[in-house]
Amino acid sequence: MNDQQSLWSFILEQQDKLAEQTLTHIGLTFVSLLIAVLAGIPLGILISRKVKWSGPILGFAGILQTIPSIALLGVMIPLLGIGPKPAIVALFLYALLPIIRNTYTGIREVDKSVIDAARGMGMSEWQILLKVELPLAMPVILAGIRTATVINVGVATLAAYIAAGGLGEFIFGGIALNNSNMILAGAIPAALLAILFDYLLSRLQKLNVRKLKPALLPLAVLLLVFSSLYIAPSVKAGSLLAGFTPEFMGRQDGYLGLREKYNLDIRTVVISDAVMYKAAFEKDLDVISGYSTDGRLKAFDLVVLHDDKGIFPPYYAAPIIKKSALEKFPELQPVLNLLAGRINDSIMTDLNYRVDYLKQSPGKVAKEFLERNGLYKQPRQAGSDAVRIGSKIFGEQYILANMYSMLIRGNTDLGVESKTGLGGTKICFDALINDQIDLYPEYSGTGLLVILQTPPKIVAGLKTKEEVFTYVKEEFSKKFLIDWLEPIGFNNAYALMMRRKQSEALRVKNISDLANYIKTH
Repeated sequence: MNDQQSLWSFILEQQDKLAEQTLTHIGLTFVSLLIAVLAGIPLGILISRKVKWSGPILGFAGILQTIPSIALLGVMIPLLGIGPKPAIVALFLYALLPIIRNTYTGIREVDKSVIDAARGMGMSEWQILLKVELPLAMPVILAGIRTATVINVGVATLAAYIAAGGLGEFIFGGIALNNSNMILAGAIPAALLAILFDYLLSRLQKLNVRKLKPALLPLAVLLLVFSSLYIAPSVKAGSLLAGFTPEFMGRQDGYLGLREKYNLDIRTVVISDAVMYKAAFEKDLDVISGYSTDGRLKAFDLVVLHDDKGIFPPYYAAPIIKKSALEKFPELQPVLNLLAGRINDSIMTDLNYRVDYLKQSPGKVAKEFLERNGLYKQPRQAGSDAVRIGSKIFGEQYILANMYSMLIRGNTDLGVESKTGLGGTKICFDALINDQIDLYPEYSGTGLLVILQTPPKIVAGLKTKEEVFTYVKEEFSKKFLIDWLEPIGFNNAYALMMRRKQSEALRVKNISDLANYIKTH
């Protein structure tokens, strides 16, 4: 996408997908909320009767809400796979605490004299609950539902990481593609939904008891209607299912190019690269986008489909650094270039395998590589000046960032401040531009298509990875005052992958085979 495009024109261009993802987001929010209401209110009633259980139950619900949302989603994947199930369960767990707590509090705060009067009139405990306690407690209960709704609208954006859809697809796609319009196109509707639902429930909460009773039926109907919205966009026919990262979906050397050159029309879901390899291994996905040097290829017995039409050009990996940092620390360039040409594709694949699958720490893997190649030196006594190294949020970047950190500490008197795990390309590059970091590892293809957003005509004229690197290096220097140092050596190109056994069974060896298979099945 062009950064000069206005937000409004982007929204108009993407209005169909935006409407679909908004409905999906609403449905995802309310499916989980409906389940939480059906479970949370009875639990609140129970602990209002069995007060000794209130501490453990509220404590457990509180613990669930303290778990980071992305971690909770990750825990759900081995149990429920990818897609709506783990997202709905995670959102349900987040919504429980305010509903249980407010139901319990609302009932416990009902005036005891009112309950005694009801008993004196001969009402049973069940009648007291339904006709006295719940109506009087309803404003407090609705406040809990209101809080749970706002929480779920926000947390539901993370569902896009596990192929559950929603407005998070735009947000994470924008972060990956350095596209502010895409981020805002997802973030603004999500914020408006939270404000709208909070306002509607606040109006309902303010009704007096007499008016509140007849309003509860429409509320229940609305919950069911909003919940049903998730079903419609999730039902799609097709033989194979592909899981692509947000960045891959929006790049010309990604799904856009596959559709154009291969006429590939496959069912797709957006998913984080942190979970898509395991999803392919578990047979939740048939095809995934990935990286040619990823260690999880070996770990999960995946095979790369041959790119017979050359949609995935080879790209160099190299450190990029602000010119001002090189001027301030002139000793940095020769030290960072110690890695130049040292890591080929097979070496990088093995290093990634050790981190991604064997779960070795990036620091340990980096140190052992430097030691084997005679590059490791004991850290010197650091002075007051520190170099700030950033990285994106995947294993390969952590490894490279650790290598550069060790090289700087061992060969200079500079300190190092690590700011790793900065998310996608936009976050990392913005941190560099805004002087929050001094350098980080980047890829010439990402620089060409995502950061520079080079016009297709120019891209078509760059035939080799050397030409791409030279062009990107010159443009970065002119536009951003950023230098690309010498390439590390390995090629980090995109690739399409399948399970080896499935590839052999379907006789799909290259991407053209895949496109033909989809057309005929």
